[in-house]
Amino acid sequence: MGLKALRQARADNAAAQAALKTEGRKLTGIAADKRTPEQVARLDAIDADLTALVDAEALNAVELARAERYAADEARTASVVAGPDHATDRPWASFGEFLQAVAFAVIPGRTADPRLFAAISGASTSVPSDGGHLVRTDWSTALLAKAQEASVLAPRCTSITVGEGADGVELPYVDETSRATGSRWGGVRVYRAAEADSVTSSKPKVGRKEIRLEDLKALFYATDRSLRDATALESIASTAFASEFAFKVDDEIVRGTGVGECQGVLAAASLSGLPTVSVAKETGQAADTFLTANISKMWARLHPRHKANSVWLINHELGPQLDVLSIPAGTAALEPRFVSYGPDGVLRIKGRPVIEVEQCSAIGDQGDVILADLSQFLLVTKGGIEAASSMHVRFIFDEMTFRWTYRINGMPAWRTAITPYKGTSGATLSPFVTLDAR
Repeated sequence: MGLKALRQARADNAAAQAALKTEGRKLTGIAADKRTPEQVARLDAIDADLTALVDAEALNAVELARAERYAADEARTASVVAGPDHATDRPWASFGEFLQAVAFAVIPGRTADPRLFAAISGASTSVPSDGGHLVRTDWSTALLAKAQEASVLAPRCTSITVGEGADGVELPYVDETSRATGSRWGGVRVYRAAEADSVTSSKPKVGRKEIRLEDLKALFYATDRSLRDATALESIASTAFASEFAFKVDDEIVRGTGVGECQGVLAAASLSGLPTVSVAKETGQAADTFLTANISKMWARLHPRHKANSVWLINHELGPQLDVLSIPAGTAALEPRFVSYGPDGVLRIKGRPVIEVEQCSAIGDQGDVILADLSQFLLVTKGGIEAASSMHVRFIFDEMTFRWTYRINGMPAWRTAITPYKGTSGATLSPFVTLDAR
């Protein structure tokens, strides 16, 4: 096996191990006494597969070291001259043309386009099978920009970028669960002079939460025919996949489980002690309905400091109910007091914009309407959308494989909902509010 193939085998082995470990982490996140027989069997199979991959990795390492030693011996007998920046002399016509060149460069017998070896930013371009040709900062940024443009929710979140050498971020937070005296800031209290004899020392209570980066991946199998059409190749690669990355991140912001992915707003509502609050339906409320009383009670549970930056996220099928929403008053009915369309045509509830998103649940399910200040949701990312290629994965089908990886994770910034200083017992406040199923 040649040097390129050995390096590709190493990369494929690492990717396979990473995928198995991700799946294993999700399964081990389930309590042992809650796992189904199928999940138990799958965990055993994952352990066996990982053992086999580790053994194969060790064997490959020996062969790779031997091949690299021979390649180094050959390199010492040849002079290496740094060539000109061919990409500057003859710029790429499009991202699609660049992908074509990458695909053809790893096909045995084909001469690589000299522009692939231009002095560009990014990883080494000396090993095409390792994806070096694909790590171009400008196109990586462009793909990420397209994903952000297609996203509805992610741009409203607070973004944190992780630097080199880190695979996550540790954030401090004020461990405050109540605004009652003696509980604010986790335990800070001040006293009047007359109380000096009974003053007790106090201090803020600070905790830490860790958000580790997780890989969001996409694979694209390009046939020989699609590789011949640069325009189609670029459209699929840069538009379709950027859009899908955006959709997936938005979906996780709403309903991510927190296991190997973002911990979404709905997951935070279903797990005890997490910040999202869910308002109960009205007594006798009909199924699949949304009432003015629901609006009032959801608004009351939104933390006052976050009302000015909040938005309503709804399933599009809820729109007609909002259009005819009224308040019963004897035998007549009043016009909606707080559901209206502004001069810009934007539907508003309580003066805050209503956004229809595909990720909201079907009418009647928890999550069909969400009131949120999304700046209180943290998204941790690292770099742009990275890419790699392989001609071996689908070799017998005459297909080139492109892989895109976006390192991202997220969760609500709040650890828990807050008990107000004065108010109804149990009526906690939060920047994320949803409505129970009905």
